[in-house]
Amino acid sequence: MFDRIKEEISVVFERDPAARSTWEVITCYPGFHALLVHRLSHGLWGCGFKWLGRWVAHVARWLTGIEIHPGATIGRRFFIDHGMGVVIGETAQIGDDCTLYHGVTLGGTTWNKGKRHPTLKNGVVVGAGAKILGPITIGEHAKIGSNAVVVKDVPDHATAIGIPARLVESQQSDGRFAAYAVARDANDPVAKAMHALIDHSVDTDKRIDQILAELKRLGLQIECSDTESFDAGKLNRIVD
Repeated sequence: MFDRIKEEISVVFERDPAARSTWEVITCYPGFHALLVHRLSHGLWGCGFKWLGRWVAHVARWLTGIEIHPGATIGRRFFIDHGMGVVIGETAQIGDDCTLYHGVTLGGTTWNKGKRHPTLKNGVVVGAGAKILGPITIGEHAKIGSNAVVVKDVPDHATAIGIPARLVESQQSDGRFAAYAVARDANDPVAKAMHALIDHSVDTDKRIDQILAELKRLGLQIECSDTESFDAGKLNRIVD
């Protein structure tokens, strides 16, 4: 038991550079508190003490701002940074070495009984405000960007961003921890397409300005307003 607690404390130092001492982690980290209480409430839930497990989880939510259903299954070395607003549903399954930031929801999309919450495999990082909804699977060492809304499976080692979430290319981080699940080198095809359209629009505006300047040099009267107007007949004579 104490070895597991030491393990959970060491994880905080690995993933949060603001942690300065063991005493600070024990007394001031709500994610650590919520996880310890969840271990208790989950044990009570598994032993058939459903109401007591829910009550213990309710007290933990009141104290930490983190809501973890006692039925949720959480692996080892799990870390919740900041923590406020995190919601983890009853049938959620979280593997080892996963990290969640504040505002994350592992939610269900149906009122039916049975598996209705996400499964996070080992090493998943979920950025602040992300929503992972439904009985989907997030592959090993996948990254979910901040404020993403994920409703489909994400493969191993992939990065998903946006609403609804889409996969983007990202180079390996050489085993380094990716804070907030944001990769600086993420190659987002939608963002690239938008930038290409903007560049094309700027280039087109420059060409139009050059054409108007040349028409003015040739003596064509051009009135500038919300919509450009000019003497079409004179333009035709110039072209001819």
